[in-house]
Amino acid sequence: MKLSILGARVIDPASGLDQVTDIHVEACKIVAIGAAPADFVAVDTIDAKGLVAAPGLVDLNVALREPGYSRKGSIASETRAAAAGGITSLCCPPKTKPVLDTSAVAELILDRAREAGNTKVFPIGALSKGLDGEQLAELVALRDAGCVAFGNGLESFRNTRTLCRALDYAATFDLTVIFNSQDHDLAEGGLAHEGPTASFLGLPGIPETAETVALARDLLLVEQTGVRAHFSQLTSARGVALIAQAQARGLKVTADVALYQLILTDEALIDFSSLYHVQPPLRTRADRDGLRGAVKSGVVSAISSHHQPHERDAKLAPFGATEPGISSVELLLPLAMTLVEDGLLDLPTLLARLGNGPAEALRLPAGKLAVGGAADIVLFDPAASTVAGETWLSKGENCPFIGHSLPGVVRYTLVDGRISHQA
Repeated sequence: MKLSILGARVIDPASGLDQVTDIHVEACKIVAIGAAPADFVAVDTIDAKGLVAAPGLVDLNVALREPGYSRKGSIASETRAAAAGGITSLCCPPKTKPVLDTSAVAELILDRAREAGNTKVFPIGALSKGLDGEQLAELVALRDAGCVAFGNGLESFRNTRTLCRALDYAATFDLTVIFNSQDHDLAEGGLAHEGPTASFLGLPGIPETAETVALARDLLLVEQTGVRAHFSQLTSARGVALIAQAQARGLKVTADVALYQLILTDEALIDFSSLYHVQPPLRTRADRDGLRGAVKSGVVSAISSHHQPHERDAKLAPFGATEPGISSVELLLPLAMTLVEDGLLDLPTLLARLGNGPAEALRLPAGKLAVGGAADIVLFDPAASTVAGETWLSKGENCPFIGHSLPGVVRYTLVDGRISHQA
C-alpha cells in the first residue's frame, strides 16, 4: 500500500528534523520525506495539517501479563492499549508465569505479538533462572530467540559474586543487562518512601539508600566487568546523580525513569489510595525535581510507562495488602505532554526521551524517521485534549489519572505503514 501523510509538523529528534512537510510510505518503509518520488502515486492519504508526525514511541517496560496472568492483561489487550498511547515498539519484562527464562516462552510472546499486530514487541529475558538470582539463565539461547536485553527486575541477586559472574558472561557476548537497583534488605517490608508522609500514615518505609546502596554496587560491577548496562526505574535525586557521575567517568550506562515518577510524589498517598502504591515507591518533591533535571539534561535518556495492569480486586484491599503498579501505557503521550505544558521540556526533547533515547539504550531498530526505515509513526494533535479513561483498552483500570484532562490526542499510530490505532 502507498500512503502519503500530508502537511504534518514532522519532528525527528535523531536527525534534528523539525518542519512542516509530507511523509510518503510504501511497502512498510518510508520512501520519502518532503516531495514524493517521481513514480509514487498514493493509494491513501492522511490530511495531517495541525498534527505532529514523530517516530513511534518506544517504551522499555510494559508488563503484558501473558503468559500466566490473563486476569490482569494479555498481549493483545496491552499492545492495543500501547498503540493508543502512540507506542510502536515496546519491551516486556521477564516476570511472567512461567518466567521468561527459556526460548519457548520468548517465542510464545513473539508469536502472540505478531498475531495481535498492534505494536512491535521486544522481550527482556530473565538474567537468572526463575528470577531467583542463583543460576544464570541460558542467555545466548534467549538472545537467539529474540530477547534484546536481560534483567532480574526487583528480584535481586543476594550473592554479589554470582551477579559479578553473570555480568562477566553477559559482557563476553556483548549482551545488555538491565538493572532495577534496590537493596533487598533495606527495602524488605516497605510500602512507601521513608519520610514524613510514611511516618504520618504509619506505613513502613523504604529509604532512599535502598536505591543508592544497590546502585553504587551495581555501577562498580559494571565498571569492573565492562558489561553494557541500562538502569531502569530510578526514583531518587541521589540515584540520578550517581548515574551522572558514572557517565562523567566514561561508563557507557543509560537510564530510564517511570513517567509517573516525574509527575507524582509520596504526598499522593495521603488518602491511602492504593492506586498510588508502586514499587519502587513515589518519593519526595526534591527527588522528583532531581529526576526531572536528569531527564532535561539527558543523563536519563528514556521515559517509560512501567505499565503494570491489575484486575480490580488487586487494588481493593487495605493499602499494604494491595499489589503495586499503575496501568498507564495508553496515556504515555498525553501524560508526557504535561511536561511540555509545565515548561520542563520542549516538544523535540520530549519526543527524544520517548523514542530515540530508549531505542538507543537497548539498540532497538526504532525511534527514527528515515528514508528506507520502517514506517513506525505517531500522529498526534498537540492542541487537543485527552480525557483519561473516556475510552480504555487495557485490562487494568488501576490508573490514578482516569478522569483527568491531559494535553494532546493520539490520532493515528502506524506500525510498518499500517494503521494500528486511529482515534
